[in-house]
Amino acid sequence: MRVVAMVCLLLAGTFVCSAQYLDSLGDVIRGKANIDLRYESRWSFVNNSLYTINGVRVGAAFEKKLRLGFGFNWNKTKLFSIGQSADELGNLQTVNRYFQLGYFLMYADVVFHRTKRWQLSVPIQVGLGSTWYQTKPEYSLKNRQSKEFLLLYEPGISVQFKVTRWVGAGADVAYRFTIKNNQISEKLASPTYALKFLLWVDQLYFLVFPESELSKRLGPAAW
Repeated sequence: MRVVAMVCLLLAGTFVCSAQYLDSLGDVIRGKANIDLRYESRWSFVNNSLYTINGVRVGAAFEKKLRLGFGFNWNKTKLFSIGQSADELGNLQTVNRYFQLGYFLMYADVVFHRTKRWQLSVPIQVGLGSTWYQTKPEYSLKNRQSKEFLLLYEPGISVQFKVTRWVGAGADVAYRFTIKNNQISEKLASPTYALKFLLWVDQLYFLVFPESELSKRLGPAAW
């Protein structure tokens, strides 16, 4: 896990912190932008157990070189432990405590190598939210117990392969750095992994409806 963390951190620093590269990204941001809308699911580890986190993202993609935006992530896996909770009379009773988390994030994805079919990029995200326990397995923002502030930083490396102009596949490897929680005992710092099925709806639209006003204005479909 330490090796994954160091590789992700070094890659992020090497490609994003280069002054020359940052200058070129400034020119990219001033150029044409498209909508970046994604639903994602990725694997990570909590207390050395495999854990799934879902998320949605919305932002802007600039000239296929840079993506910037915001999102929200929440846990899918139900991880529980045995704890105690007070009833209405104040008596302690043994209950299952389900660990949950949720956080808003800002993300940037910088492309440093791109060909007709292959693309390598450095995704970075910073998240702000909370972790908590609850007594019911269904995800809920109500009746949270032992709520703790959560701050995370997650650099990584991403690769994608474009099969056609509108469909492809990819994979992400990253490492999640977090602040230490006081009441929440779960260890959250962990590598994260994702296998991706990619669908470019805009490119598919341009191919199916090449004569539409939108295709004439934003298209045509391109690699």
